[in-house]
Amino acid sequence: MRRATEFLGVGASRGGLLTDLAEVILLALGLYLVINFAVQTVHVIGPSMYPSVQDQDYLIASKVDYHFHPPQRGDIIIMRDPLDSSRDFIKRIIAVPGDRVLIGQGHVYINGRQLNERYLNQEAWTQDATWPTTPPPNGQGQLMGPDEYFVMGDNRNHSSDSRVFGRVRRDQIEARAWIRVLPIGKFGPIDGNRPEITTQTLQSQAA
Repeated sequence: MRRATEFLGVGASRGGLLTDLAEVILLALGLYLVINFAVQTVHVIGPSMYPSVQDQDYLIASKVDYHFHPPQRGDIIIMRDPLDSSRDFIKRIIAVPGDRVLIGQGHVYINGRQLNERYLNQEAWTQDATWPTTPPPNGQGQLMGPDEYFVMGDNRNHSSDSRVFGRVRRDQIEARAWIRVLPIGKFGPIDGNRPEITTQTLQSQAA
């Protein structure tokens, strides 16, 4: 009887060990899926998104957000370089499908209204400060198609973006940059400042 009890104890111990092992394997699998399919780690190289994101920052980007809703104006995104698909860019969405975008006198206009961008580098905007180079006759800018986005870096004088390579398709957008993890002193969300459409028009600015 005692031997039987000992035998049962060993069996129970083995069963507990197998259960623990299965839990560890499932946890590891879950972490693998999260790391590879839900989030993306990003090492920022270059100043194009200064001051919102800086050279050598490390970020976490979400790959799943845009499975539930389309990209929004103001989102900071990770996208494929339209001119070299082996590279990624980090940019901010300025215009979404259905928007008309115009850049004049160093300001962005969406559907004829000026965009207030508090996150911008305070350096005077001098490079590619007009887009398109030939103003459209409607006075409100180029229309974004149903699958098109206009993106720019916050550091406007030092960014290769839609002013150079044109509109970005939805399938070129890979993830939404979410949190800065390094440097640790700047840990936290990176897109707290969002653009706001004002009542100012290009005509009122020129007056």
